Order: sequence, then C-alpha cells, then structure tokens
Amino acid sequence: MATTSPGAGRTQIFLASTLYGAATLAAALDTDRFGPADRRILLVSNNAATPETTTALDAMPGFDRLRGRFDDVRSWNEAIFPFHPGGWAPRGDDVVLWERYVRMLWDLGDDDIELAVESIQVNPALALAQVFTGAPVDVYADGLMSYGPTRNKIDPLVGTRVRRLLHLDLVPGLTPLLLTEFGVAPEIVPTDAFTKVLAELAEGEAGLTDVELPEAQAPALVLGQYLSALNILTAEEEEELHIRMVRGAAELGHTHVVFKPHPTAPARWSRALEKEARTIGVELTVLDTPVLAEVLYQRMRPALVIGCFSTALLTASALYGLPVARTGTDLLLERLAPYQNSNRVPVTIVDALLPDLSDRAAVTERRPAMGTGELTGLLKAVGFAMQPQIYPRLRADAERYLARSLGPDTWRYFKRRRLTALALPGALPSQLAFIPRNAAVRRVARRARSVQRSIKRTALG
Repeated sequence: MATTSPGAGRTQIFLASTLYGAATLAAALDTDRFGPADRRILLVSNNAATPETTTALDAMPGFDRLRGRFDDVRSWNEAIFPFHPGGWAPRGDDVVLWERYVRMLWDLGDDDIELAVESIQVNPALALAQVFTGAPVDVYADGLMSYGPTRNKIDPLVGTRVRRLLHLDLVPGLTPLLLTEFGVAPEIVPTDAFTKVLAELAEGEAGLTDVELPEAQAPALVLGQYLSALNILTAEEEEELHIRMVRGAAELGHTHVVFKPHPTAPARWSRALEKEARTIGVELTVLDTPVLAEVLYQRMRPALVIGCFSTALLTASALYGLPVARTGTDLLLERLAPYQNSNRVPVTIVDALLPDLSDRAAVTERRPAMGTGELTGLLKAVGFAMQPQIYPRLRADAERYLARSLGPDTWRYFKRRRLTALALPGALPSQLAFIPRNAAVRRVARRARSVQRSIKRTALG
C-alpha cells in the first residue's frame, strides 16, 4: 500500500462504466466500505464500440440520484481522446508523463491516490492502475464473472496492489474465485444497501415512462442481451431466441409481456417480436428507455423474469424474490469459444441454478436446478479447466468433481478435448489420444483410409 506523503491529501477515484456498477459503488460508500478521503471522483468510462453514439453513464436516467456521493465526475474517454477506453493502455516509458497529465487535468496535485475499479484484468481498469503506479486498488464486481477465474494473468505489479474484492451476494453461499491467486479476500456489499440505492433510481425522475399494465395480472419481463455483438450468436439466432422467450411466456399463461431490449440492439428485433406477439395473442410492450432491469422489478413487480444469462436474472431471484426462467444457455455452452471465454462462468451459473423456461413445473415451483454446494464443486472444476496455469491448486478439486459427478446432466459444462489436454477425468481414451486436433488433417486421414479400403477391395476382386 502506498504511504501518505506529508501534507498531501487523499483522493479516491472510482471507475465505472455502467449504472449498475455506479449503484454498487454508491451502496459500498453508504455502508462505509471505503475509508475517509479529502476528495472522491467518479471516473466515467463509455466502453461501447462507438461511444459517440451511446449514452454515457452520467447522462443516463437516474444518475443524478447517485451524483451526490461524489465530489466530482470526470470522463476517462475525454482524458485519453482520441483513443478508445477498451483498447488503450500507456506504454511503459510514458507512464510518468501520463500520470503528470492526468493529475494536472483533474487537479489532483500531489494527493495520494486510491483506486476502485471493475474488471482489473482488462482496460480501462488496467490502464488506470498502470497510470497511477503504486496506488492501492479495490476491485468491485458488478456481475456473475466474479465467481469465475481471472480471465488472464495479471502483472504482479498490479495484482499485488489489490486489497479486496467487493461484490454483491448474488448467489448466497458461493464464494468468488476472481483474484484469489493474489490472496485477495472477497467482501460483500450489503444487499439491503444496494436495494436501497436501486429504490432511489426507481423514484419518479428515473426516466421510466409509465407502462400501461393490466390490473388483473402482472406482466412477464423478457431481458434482451445483444449476444450477437459478442459474436456468440448470429443476429438471426438471437432474434429467434427472443421470440422463443415470448412464446415460452405465452405457454406459461402470460398474456402481457414487457420486452427490455439491450440499449444498442437493432430496432428490427422489436418489430419481429411485435409481429410474433400478435400471432400468438400476446400483448407486447417494448421499452425504449435505457433503464436498469432492477428499476423495472420495483416499478412493475413482474410475474416472471425471462432471460438467457443476464446477471439481472440473479438480482431478480436473490434480491427481489421474483420467479425467473432461463433459455438458450445450452446453445451458449456449446458455442462459447475458446473454453476460457469469460462468459462461461455466468452461463454455467444461470444454467445450473435457474429453471428452464420449457420446464413448466420447475418454473412454477421455482425449483433450483442445482444446490449451492454442488455448484461450488462444479465451478472449481470449470475454473481450473479454464485457467489451469493461474489456478493449479484447483486440480485436485477438479479431478474429484469430474470423477464423481461427470454425467449426462453435467457434460454440457465441459469439452472432452479440454479435459484430454489437461489429463482430467472424462478425457479421450489413451489409445485415441494420438488423433490430431486439426480438422483438415483428420479429413486427409479419412480420405487415405478410404483409398486404402478401395485398393484392397479391387485386389480381392
């Protein structure tokens, strides 16, 4: 930890890119999870592919409710313009110059700096930590990825400065794996403090247009994610996934569905849903206001929340006690590549815990698919398979879980070739391990064997 310079002040810089993340920070501040400071700066980063066409965090409905927790709001995009926050980091030789520049830009003087960032393993958080060399770092998690492994190796000069991981208790009883390779201890942001902050966002000026809802029945809420932007699904597949969600709601008896599209999703998806809803006799409301799903939970109290693997499914269940259902996770578990894809753990958690939309009884009874204890074992095995070099200590746990629990219900969480490469239970039999991985080589081998069989038949004839 950095030492305090004589006469210097203390400035805390909080980096946020989403309203959900800013709300998490607000709840942590409200419960004194951060020490005293002379100045607190909220540093806003717009990480959208085209930030110029996307609403920044500090311009979103409801942000004014959070603004009072901070002394100042600054823009990381403006500080590093014309570079993109997701792709820029300072060169080693330029770090000192960048720190001088930022201190001048934000009137930091000689203050000692403390950082609170999300996703420390990638930019912009990593870049900010590199600019302020030596500053102590707190990491906060605004989603399910905290329960998975760190997605890549972090420079020890950064990783050893991380003091703790602040996270929401989205899966009670489950301990985050993120950053444990540096001995970082997790610390829960109290749920009641977080829901209180969200209640502020849900008040009148949060920007949510009143939705006409039937008095007799609360609507089902469908959450869009825009997975095609991540190259996980094609646009057509994701459009069909949303249609399946609306159909599934109708099959469960819901006559009114509210669709919350991803803010950057194409408008034509909403039109396709409207057409499908008319066909099956469902009243569909499409929200065009960028608002947190948690605000909708409080304003609408939906009868059912449907999604793919959004963190909002877990906040609906764990924080608001709402019934939830998932669909499409089986396809994503198959499609995610490489195996180390950081979305694998969120998809695994949602698939393992929440009922499938097509299982009417499980959805109605709100029956979890897997207990927390079994989920812990599963995630240790998945985490080791994803990042064996970062978490070698998990090998024994992975071997134990796979030897005991690998079967028809759990195979979808693993890839046989991955298990083979790591010599784990479930690997290819040793006599078949010589088969090359390259598809082209396998095709040539099959063709050669076919020619050999042809030659033999001709010789026998």
